[in-house]
This record gives sequence, C-alpha cells and structure tokens, in this order.
Amino acid sequence: MPVRDAIATDIEEICSLIEEHARYEGNEELRLDRADMARHLFGPDPKAWVLVAETDGEVAGMALCSWIFSTWEARPGIWLDDIYLRPRFRRKGLGRELLTELRARTEGRIEWDVREDNHSALAFYAQLGAEPVPGWVRYRWRG
Repeated sequence: MPVRDAIATDIEEICSLIEEHARYEGNEELRLDRADMARHLFGPDPKAWVLVAETDGEVAGMALCSWIFSTWEARPGIWLDDIYLRPRFRRKGLGRELLTELRARTEGRIEWDVREDNHSALAFYAQLGAEPVPGWVRYRWRG
C-alpha cells in the first residue's frame, strides 16, 4: 500500500511538500523551519501527524492532520490541515487512498478547508461524498 505514517526521517520531504503546495497556491515566500516542524510532528509532545503517499519508493504527496473532538457527537475526529500531491502523481488514486486511510482512523467526522475557487478539488471531494458545511463561517484568531 503506498500510504504510510510519516517518520522523523521524512521531515525534509514533508516540509518540501508543504512549501511546494504554498507555491502552487501563489505563496512564493513560505520557508519552514525544519527543526520546529520536526519537534511539532515527532517530538515528545506531537501536535499533528502526517500520512505519506509513495509510488515506487518516491514520495508523491502527504496529508497533515491533527485530532479534533466533537462535543455534540461525543467522539474524536480528524482535522485535515493540508493534503497535497505533486502534480505528476495526480489522477492515480493516491488522494483517494490518503482520505480512505483517514476515514479508517476515526468513527467521527473528518473536516478540512478548501479554497472556493479550487474547482478540481471541489469536484474530487464531491465525488467522494464529502459535503460543504452549510451555515458555518470559519474564524481565525492569530497569536
């Protein structure tokens, strides 16, 4: 199976994928501190985790996630903060495999954001049966 849990030695690939995704979305400035990211993902008190998709031993993409908890459902779920496949690996079923693996890890909900102008992602998520959340507006409070 080409989807696996990331390990500490994947940190360069993970950061490179995130930076590639930022450039794909028009952010040419993003440069991640590898040590900080490694501490947050693989340190003694990890804040998030990553699934890696591989093809023939090459890292094709990843999903960066953290746990959430729904009080009304009384169960944990997954927040999918970032999913990215390198362009040459798209349309090969890897995105579906990443999301299928996430679904297998929780009985709760999986939530994520998508840009409203990303029509190919919107179509892909709809094909999987995912739906937009009506009536909710996301807020952000920066530290």
